[in-house]
Amino acid sequence: MVANARIEKRKIRERVWKLLEEQGVARFPLPVHGRIPNFEGSERAAELLRSLEIWKGARAIVVSPDSPQHPVRERAILEGKILYMPTPRLRGDFVELRREYVPRGEERRATAIRYAFRYGRTVKLGEMSPVDLVVMGSVAVDRDGGRVGKGGGYSDLEYAVLRELGNRELPVVTTVHPLQIVDRVPMEPHDVPVDYIVTPDEIIETHTPHPKPRGIRWELVSNARSEGMPVLREFKRVLEGLRDP
Repeated sequence: MVANARIEKRKIRERVWKLLEEQGVARFPLPVHGRIPNFEGSERAAELLRSLEIWKGARAIVVSPDSPQHPVRERAILEGKILYMPTPRLRGDFVELRREYVPRGEERRATAIRYAFRYGRTVKLGEMSPVDLVVMGSVAVDRDGGRVGKGGGYSDLEYAVLRELGNRELPVVTTVHPLQIVDRVPMEPHDVPVDYIVTPDEIIETHTPHPKPRGIRWELVSNARSEGMPVLREFKRVLEGLRDP
């Protein structure tokens, strides 16, 4: 069952990556294969996202560091929100950006992953403000909230880490091109569904039937992988300390 789901997800990724490029809606960086694909209209999707009440009421948000979510990150700073960006592949701490860290007119530059470390500061998990909203990048989604990333499972782990910190079940939004919406995405227990899909033209509230993970599923994380991710390594050491007499 798990193997079948992973095979199907791989096929969905390949199909969507190919479709975006064939239809001429993929944007830099190219090729999109192997990435969360940037797309024509990502700025309009970010603007539409701002109309959601969960965005308006959010003080601190986590937004993926991927290219199509760059306009979302820029708008977060423009509106005075606390922005957290996970470091790529969870190989470091989170980067925190606040309005006061970024000079006026430099919001776009500051929220690009290559410059975020210069403007922001890295924070340990315990230093983060309570998070109100998560905005993820996606390769594909379905209207029930099923989501496919690029295959590394990092967004799912990021969400699980936030739950381990004691955050309540957080709303999850993704911004995508309409061509990234597919009929069905097979979901596994560790997969994080999305509550809202925002395209350049519409907002889809999924009312997802899929449960969100309540924390890290350690049985699915190899020792080598956790040792390569400081965030997971920190959690693992805490847990091991609690088990020792």
